[in-house]
Amino acid sequence: MLRTRPLKRALRAWLRVPGDKSISHRAAIFGALAEGETVIHGFLVAEDTLATLRCLEACGVGIEGMGSSEVVVHGVGLKGWRQPQGVLDAGNSGTTLRLLLGALAGQPFSATLDGDASLRRRPMDRVAHPLRAMGADVTGQGERCLPPVTVRGGSLHPIEYRLPMASAQVKTAILLAGLYAEGETVVVEPAPCRDHTERMLPQFGADLRVEGRRIAVRGPARLHGVELTVPGDLSSAAFFLTAAAFLPDSEVTVEEVGVNPTRAGFLEVLQSMGAEVRLSRRREVCGEPVADVTVRHRPLRATRIAGDLIPRLIDEIPVLAIAACFAEGMTEIRDAQELRVKESDRIRVMARNLEALGASVEELDDGLRIEGPVRLKGGQVEAQGDHRIAMAFAVAGWAAEGEILIQGSEAIRTSFPEFFELYQRCGLEAS
Repeated sequence: MLRTRPLKRALRAWLRVPGDKSISHRAAIFGALAEGETVIHGFLVAEDTLATLRCLEACGVGIEGMGSSEVVVHGVGLKGWRQPQGVLDAGNSGTTLRLLLGALAGQPFSATLDGDASLRRRPMDRVAHPLRAMGADVTGQGERCLPPVTVRGGSLHPIEYRLPMASAQVKTAILLAGLYAEGETVVVEPAPCRDHTERMLPQFGADLRVEGRRIAVRGPARLHGVELTVPGDLSSAAFFLTAAAFLPDSEVTVEEVGVNPTRAGFLEVLQSMGAEVRLSRRREVCGEPVADVTVRHRPLRATRIAGDLIPRLIDEIPVLAIAACFAEGMTEIRDAQELRVKESDRIRVMARNLEALGASVEELDDGLRIEGPVRLKGGQVEAQGDHRIAMAFAVAGWAAEGEILIQGSEAIRTSFPEFFELYQRCGLEAS
């Protein structure tokens, strides 16, 4: 349980956050599919990414630096993986499970992937359907293909697949399977979403091209190991940056953080709400745009978050909902039904928790309506095993009238173990 306390003065902080979770997962899996060593600097050490490394080890891939931010993956090539002796445990990580389904789809053996109680509630049908169309046998529990999921790989053929909704994980799983297929596999996305795969796979030698919303990879591929550096995770930085936007007289800078346009939608929203957002020391690191990001408080106004913007900030919606409580007017979040099948039903959990703290909130089928400004009161909230829910209410506690008790805050360790240290440091400096 995490107990929050209101800040007595402005939040002023200069921070550095750990490596990007999405990029860390991809670097390890792509390195495992490559031949030779892949050296990863700044790898995120968290429960989700460690689950990926353990799964790769179980498939015969050598890993050095387990538990360290400096990781070496001894890749064995596309055809060097071996059948795991037991079930592959993805823990709480949907990224691990979905991406490995794609990587395993071309292997000449079967493997079963499972996870914790939360992951077992998350449907895998959107990955299973295109992989089946390519020739893999993918079976899960029920119509939505819930974990545990078994994939029996084999000879794959290329497809052109139109994603029914934007999903970087589904896109990546198809492209990884396409590495095994003879010919060109094409994914067409309905709206831009995270493009870390498109930026990184060519560095490993993949024949990949992007034409608008069409992403094509040609197989069979032969990848080679690389050395790369993982930038700071913008989704982790978002909690502290957004807090600076709604806490009076506050300013936070997070240095050396990834600012990939397909991930930076929440910065655009903060600007539209009136906050001051500044990017400095812009540069590129291993194909990813990086900068120091500063957010300074200004009076916030309501906004509408919907449409093609949603895939570019899907993970930041919980903390943006907190910011909406301090904005003048009605903030509306729509087209975010994907939040229903995250680590929790984030729409319902956010609505219930905000209501418990005195917010004016309406739960919609695909989002939320939040009327502000309101001063949140103290109370108890339930994170429901969801790391982003827990962190969102942790920073909300800085602006509440009383203490907030967050049940299930231990889930934060799945993605951002250093959060507790940074949170306490910021709280002490502003108390």
